Amino acid sequence: MSDNNIPHPLVAIIPVVVLIVFLSIVIGLFGSDSLSGGSQIALLMGMAVCVCISMGFYRVPWKQFEKQIMHTIGEVSITLLILLCVGMLSGSWMVSGIVPTLIYYGVQMMSPQFFLVSSCVICALVSLSSGSSWTTIATIGVALLGIGHALGVSEAWTAGAIISGAYFGDKLSPLSDTTILASSATGTDLFVHIRYMMLTTVPTFLISLVIFLVAGLSNGVEEQLHISLYTEGLSRTFNISLWTLLVPLLTGVMIGRRVPSLIVLFVSSVMAGIVALILQPHILMEIAGSESLTRGLAITFYGATHVDTGSAELNELVSTGGMAGMLNTIWLILCAMCFGAAMVASGMIESLTRVIVQWVRSRLTLVSSTVGTGIFLNITTGDQFISIVLNADIYKEVYKEQGYESRLLSRTTEDAATVTSVLIPWNTCGMTQSTVLGVPTLTYLPYCFFNYLSPLMSIFIAATGWRIYRKATSAS
Repeated sequence: MSDNNIPHPLVAIIPVVVLIVFLSIVIGLFGSDSLSGGSQIALLMGMAVCVCISMGFYRVPWKQFEKQIMHTIGEVSITLLILLCVGMLSGSWMVSGIVPTLIYYGVQMMSPQFFLVSSCVICALVSLSSGSSWTTIATIGVALLGIGHALGVSEAWTAGAIISGAYFGDKLSPLSDTTILASSATGTDLFVHIRYMMLTTVPTFLISLVIFLVAGLSNGVEEQLHISLYTEGLSRTFNISLWTLLVPLLTGVMIGRRVPSLIVLFVSSVMAGIVALILQPHILMEIAGSESLTRGLAITFYGATHVDTGSAELNELVSTGGMAGMLNTIWLILCAMCFGAAMVASGMIESLTRVIVQWVRSRLTLVSSTVGTGIFLNITTGDQFISIVLNADIYKEVYKEQGYESRLLSRTTEDAATVTSVLIPWNTCGMTQSTVLGVPTLTYLPYCFFNYLSPLMSIFIAATGWRIYRKATSAS
């Protein structure tokens, strides 16, 4: 596209403003349910405005938009298959007893003196194994908040520990939709993205754990924690066995040997299905509503599963959505990719990028501006998924031109967009978690150490240059 056809930045920002306005309306009307369709409509409306301006005033042909949309969606086609496999895996890992076993032994690690740090670790393990911070907070997080309240621990501190742990696991889990989205939107292999994120994420989490440890020891809690609800309910419903942990162990081996993500997720799901047939046949028959184990296993892979544990809290924790549960996320990604493709085809992304590039003078300013933009998009769009996609679209070419690997962009985007969404009261994440926990966003915000230290750690690592390479001299 020639410079004469590149829209002025003030014109290029119009679709973004329209998107923000529609998202504000959608969030106001639907709240946390906005991801079920409202946000997708807002994205399509933003795309429509972009296309109308481009075709009406800049004579951009519709074929150019079609070509870019097909190219963009083609790039994420494997990602969509990965998301379906993630749904398959989440169902099989739960029904086979893998996640229940992790929870069963995880809650028993807690002690009164280490309540905050234990809560953070447990939520991290559950979120890491399930790939969902929302599910973790809405289930085990709510239970931990109640325990903390009974012990006299500040609900703000407890909520901070829960959210910090949940978003650590969400950020590093290969099952997380935000992790998959960030890697795919920047063109980075999923496990390369996860390994590179560990350089900023693990140190930040350790710092957070130290803070929670010191705070917990100074609290002087001496009462016995009541965790029997979970241990008894899980052991009564599932065959809790350490043998189930062979599946995540073998999955870790495959990841370490850099087996392609799609293969890892599919093979891990099949292995979990086999474990379910051996150890949890009664669960499969309950899901099937008959004595057909094959029917129960198929539903576990593709559909919603509900297991009666005798506890409403546990029932919510062990329920899964299967492959069908990923369809809203896939729908959102398709709409977000269409919006991003329209912005690229129209030259509007290039116009906005040129403004940003003028301020980029070094590695530090590049990463800092990426972090700042990610947080700004979380504030203005009210949704972490949209923030991730837009941040990737804006900076992808900048990082390429500067000679940096795509994994630097994917990591920085997650360090900024994924973890800070829960700190913003009107963001879908902030609204959801404050409602679920019953703790206002601004009340728990100061204690979510992991969430606001992550973007700072990203900037700090950029300043030191540790493990940041240009493509020509890549050493890893």
